[in-house]
Order: sequence, then C-alpha cells, then structure tokens
Amino acid sequence: MDLLRRCDLIEVPWKNGGGTTREIAAGKIDEKTAWRLSRADVDQDSAFSEFAGLTRILTVVSGGGMVLKHAGGMLDADLWRPVQFDGSLKILSQLRDGPLTDLNLMFDPTNCVGEVVINRGPSTMAVASPKDGTNSFHVLSGKPSINATRLGLGDTAFVKAKKAILHLDPGDALLEIRLTYLPQSSAIKLCIVAR
Repeated sequence: MDLLRRCDLIEVPWKNGGGTTREIAAGKIDEKTAWRLSRADVDQDSAFSEFAGLTRILTVVSGGGMVLKHAGGMLDADLWRPVQFDGSLKILSQLRDGPLTDLNLMFDPTNCVGEVVINRGPSTMAVASPKDGTNSFHVLSGKPSINATRLGLGDTAFVKAKKAILHLDPGDALLEIRLTYLPQSSAIKLCIVAR
C-alpha cells in the first residue's frame, strides 16, 4: 500500500485567486496524463477551468456545498455526494455557505473508466487492486484502517495488494476511487505527488 498523508500535499494557488489545488496522484502513459486526482480549496464563486476530452467526478469533502451552473442547467455538488460531468462544460461555481474543499477525479474515457463511491462505518471488507487499474481511498471522517494501518482525515491510500482488509468504525467514512484501465491503456503508470 502507498499512503499519502494530507500534510505532504503541495499547495498550488489558482491563477484567478479563487482557491488552491493539491495534486494527489496521476496516471500517465509516457508523458500523457490518463487520469488525475487532486484536492481543491474553493474560497469564492468562480469559473472552472475547462478540460476538454476528460470526464470529471467532483466530491465536496468539507464545507457547505456548491451549485455548478452551465449552459444546459445546473448540478448540485452536495457534501460527500460525487457529481460526474464532462470536463469541457463551461461551469461557474456558486458556493452555498462559504469556503469548501472538494476532491476531483479527472480521467480520459478513451484510456480508463472511473468511479467514486462512499463507504461508511461500521464495516469490515476485503478490498483489492484491480488487475488493470487502481483502487484508492480518501478519508472523509474518523480514522479508518487498511491492514491495521490507521488513516487520518484527508489521507489517501493506494491499495496494491491482491487482498487487503478495510475497517471502518462507527463515524468513519471514506471515498473509494476506482479506475479501470482499458485494454489499450494497461501500461498506465501511477505517479503519486508529495513533498
């Protein structure tokens, strides 16, 4: 298992001054990015950067949520509820109740399929890394453990073992981020970002 603690993430301010991003990891084929996982602190209403050709799954991990407005309507990004949309959408975010933090998974659907689901305690389950892909966990609350290694708030664990045990006590919650690589893209290399 590779474990990236929240305190080891590198903060990068947005060009528009509306927040900061902390990249967690990426999947690369040579120098091309097939997927990217990051946390963002959003301080004010702002326009989203466009990522044509990518699918985005955004999950508000703390704060009051936001509305994502676009030409075709709006999406509600509520706390701990993943929202999927096309990265090419021109989106203006409107905060509901002050600053928030979100987790962003962006992936190229020609290379992989992504999914983000929430797991809540109490529970104990076997988890494994897919044969072609990655399986990671991002902590939302409490101190869940994988193979007896305790995780803290905002930590991300990448499961490499064929079998690992995930344990969540009452009050524990985390996001499970699953990426399945398509046959033509099985050579994607995991790159974890840290200080």
